[in-house]
Amino acid sequence: MEAVAVAAAVGVLLLAGAGGAAGDEAREAAAVRALVARLLGPGPAADFSVSVERALAAKPGLDTYSLGGGGAARVRVRGSTGVAAAAGLHRYLRDFCGCHVAWSGSQLRLPRPLPAVPGELTEATPNRYRYYQNVCTQSYSFVWWDWARWEREIDWMALNGINLALAWSGQEAIWQRVYLALGLTQAEINEFFTGPAFLAWGRMGNLHSWDGPLPPSWHIKQLYLQHRVLDRMRSFGMTPVLPAFAGHVPEAVTRVFPQVNVTKMGSWGHFNCSYSCSFLLAPEDPIFPIIGSLFLRELIKEFGTDHIFGADTFNEMQPPSSEPSYLAAATTAVYEAMIAVDTEAVWLLQGWLFQHQPQFWGPAQIGAVLGAVPRGRLLVLDLFAESQPVYTRTASFQGQPFIWCMLHNFGGNHGLFGALEAVNGGPEAARLFPNSTMVGTGMAPEGISQNEVVYSLMAELGWRKDPVPDLAAWVTSFAARRYGVSHPDAGAAWRLLLRSVYNCSGEACRGHNRSPLVRRPSLQMNTSVWYNRSDVFEAWRLLLTSAPSLATSPAFRYDLLDLTRQAVQELVSLYYEEARSAYLSKELASLLRAGGVLAYELLPALDEVLASDSRFLLGSWLEQARAAAVSEAEADFYEQNSRYQLTLWGPEGNILDYANKQLAGLVANYYTPRWRLFLEALADSVAQGIPFQQHQFDKNVFQLEQAFVLSKQRYPSQPQGDTVDLAKKIFLKYYPRWVAGSW
Repeated sequence: MEAVAVAAAVGVLLLAGAGGAAGDEAREAAAVRALVARLLGPGPAADFSVSVERALAAKPGLDTYSLGGGGAARVRVRGSTGVAAAAGLHRYLRDFCGCHVAWSGSQLRLPRPLPAVPGELTEATPNRYRYYQNVCTQSYSFVWWDWARWEREIDWMALNGINLALAWSGQEAIWQRVYLALGLTQAEINEFFTGPAFLAWGRMGNLHSWDGPLPPSWHIKQLYLQHRVLDRMRSFGMTPVLPAFAGHVPEAVTRVFPQVNVTKMGSWGHFNCSYSCSFLLAPEDPIFPIIGSLFLRELIKEFGTDHIFGADTFNEMQPPSSEPSYLAAATTAVYEAMIAVDTEAVWLLQGWLFQHQPQFWGPAQIGAVLGAVPRGRLLVLDLFAESQPVYTRTASFQGQPFIWCMLHNFGGNHGLFGALEAVNGGPEAARLFPNSTMVGTGMAPEGISQNEVVYSLMAELGWRKDPVPDLAAWVTSFAARRYGVSHPDAGAAWRLLLRSVYNCSGEACRGHNRSPLVRRPSLQMNTSVWYNRSDVFEAWRLLLTSAPSLATSPAFRYDLLDLTRQAVQELVSLYYEEARSAYLSKELASLLRAGGVLAYELLPALDEVLASDSRFLLGSWLEQARAAAVSEAEADFYEQNSRYQLTLWGPEGNILDYANKQLAGLVANYYTPRWRLFLEALADSVAQGIPFQQHQFDKNVFQLEQAFVLSKQRYPSQPQGDTVDLAKKIFLKYYPRWVAGSW
């Protein structure tokens, strides 16, 4: 009976969104043809014929593509959906043409004539969904995007086979309408919303008010943007996930409804209750379904519905009660508010809460949540499954369908990191789990535009029934496609990276850069890594050796800079260890030597090489924020939002350096001054024979950190210098020291 129930639950989601009218097929085919023209140009696009045919699907709901032709004929790309056709196109470009599609820049040199496809190549995905995004991605990566940047991302999504993704822009404008209708004042609403860079945590109930309010122009522009995003996603046959009411309300609701039953939640992220401690409606309060249905009705009136909605009531917040009856009631209230408006509603739930607080979420508590929604109407994201899967300890989420997700990145940090072995084998293990209810794979990073090899593998696994058999061969081919030519040294460099930085294993693996370089300095900093640093330095040497052949490739220049950045990060740890040892031994000369190299040579060299690429410029990052504004005052406000997120994260460094980046300008004017102040304080301590006072240093360095956030200094948004020359300069200075062990 259990297997039958599981099959029924999975069946609900297999059929959700499957099918579609002939008009949808024509629209999706037109969307893919337009993508081909944007990607390759109108001339080369004429060499491809694209069609969408629902009947091509191997099974209902399982996307399928078919490739044929080429050579003297046009390349035929057929798909059961627009997404399937786009994924088929990507497969042809990747495997037959040696092309590469990437955030950092695509390599799309087509051979002539176009290679022929032997016979007819047909591929069906093993699961219904390929999911993309994390609620946090909206703030760490997407927050300042305009339509042009969104268009490129949706194209990337389609080519990588993504058919399920969050579409959460503009929801504050809808909430504003609902709150006004309920009787809140505009001032109360303004006071409630966070600033743009922190909306993700306002949406999950973690924060309110911090670094707000939202200007009226924000709502107008986000509504416009959301309409365009939804239209394009739907044109490919993707399913956008819209937001729903999770139960959090502004405190002002208690003024309008004095008898309302609310619970003031605990604080979050080291914020005090000025900005956290959200108000949660009691599930039995009669206002709950009213607010939930008002919001969803207004949302659907504005944007339509694709019947899948996201809501997170207890994200990183302990519920008011551990009683299963309370947790079931809270879950039921959210779901019933959905189906009161959309009878076909499916709830997409981030399963992070079960992983994040395992001491609270025992079997009874998890069961209460999972059992409160009919099977098949709750779709759970096993968000961190590559490292800490939840499905294995919940009997496959007790029969509810789930998506095996790779989280990979926290805070949008730079830093080479991956767990490719775990990622490669994870989806198959989940499919083979007893009575598995897995219905898809997903990529759920907090921030994007980093470690692209990891996402290329994960996207490919969405279409594979088995793991990649030889990852070393796979990364070698990845490098050849990425650079447009095979080079033995570049391939060898990538194989070294595969066995080192991209081979993290175990539950401790977490893609959050805690290098001393990007943390507030102290004497207790952890410099341990899970790999042999020699592999990083040797990969650096090999990539530089291949530069004469590959330097014309933008992707190669990006990777060379990223690897140089990583090597400098390793060197910072080594010089820090030497400086700390010198301080503890009271050896002033050694402390001054190591500290001088770190703060006055190494970090300036890092800033200089980062400045050679527009993708590593603080100026480019802040210019995105300013460009979203309609006035100079608004631009200053958005820039401050962005600076806070990159550094202090809160008014008092509440989540300090969580979203750290290694950007030219940020290294020079934020990380470097901190290090100089720290090393000077250590030297003074040794010289005067008094202990270093961390507490006093923290107070002093906070002044530097806050000054950076509040500064109006503008930074270049155009690169300066040559990446290869600058990387070589750093290499020639420090690599021999590494080899000699004399850093």
